[in-house]
Amino acid sequence: TGLRNPVGLAFEPVTGALWTTVNERDGLGQDVPPDYLTRVVDGAFYGWPYVYFGTYVDPTWQKLNPAAVQDAQARARVPDLALGAHSVPLGLHFYRGKAFPERFRQGAFVARRGGGSRVEFLGFDVVFVPFAGGAPTGEPEPFLTGFVADMARGQVHGRPVGLAELPDGSLLVADDGGNTLWRVAYGVWNHIKNSGQFPEAENLTLEWVGTIPGKRESRRFEGDLVLTQQDIVEQ
Repeated sequence: TGLRNPVGLAFEPVTGALWTTVNERDGLGQDVPPDYLTRVVDGAFYGWPYVYFGTYVDPTWQKLNPAAVQDAQARARVPDLALGAHSVPLGLHFYRGKAFPERFRQGAFVARRGGGSRVEFLGFDVVFVPFAGGAPTGEPEPFLTGFVADMARGQVHGRPVGLAELPDGSLLVADDGGNTLWRVAYGVWNHIKNSGQFPEAENLTLEWVGTIPGKRESRRFEGDLVLTQQDIVEQ
């Protein structure tokens, strides 16, 4: 209990444990509390609504029921990995394929839709979390970026929300802001390769798949969505 808004749910492939992405509360500031990725432990309490990220007190509940807050502080489980405040992590997928380089295998991809409770946007991307032995081994790494069109004007091309793996090992990304499905694979994408921006991109493919059924017609943003340089270098 105590998980405010768990959205993405996936079983980690090594241990079989259930993990989730959780969207935390608003109203406490643009940098707190962090949304997070955590293992779902049977019988554990994660703090909602009295505390967040372990022992941090919700000031409203401190006034309304200080005894409950004190109890929550004593028993709340600290989530495994912070994903940034108001980043809105939704889709969660543990990579099981063999098409991506070795470092991605059995790690987690998280689609962060991005929220509006910040002066500067956070999210609007797909991040990768490295795993080993069933647990995260590092901080979230940018994987698919370029969805923010104009930070100053608050304009975006799209908002990643869902992830799925195809039988060939490529990754599908559902974008409900651009009404688009994107496919990420390792191959050749001449638009990036020939631009000179990413000379190591011989093994990268980023492909527009189509519109999401039942929604408005989408536009394709050639060249605006890119994998970060550290992730397009074949490991």
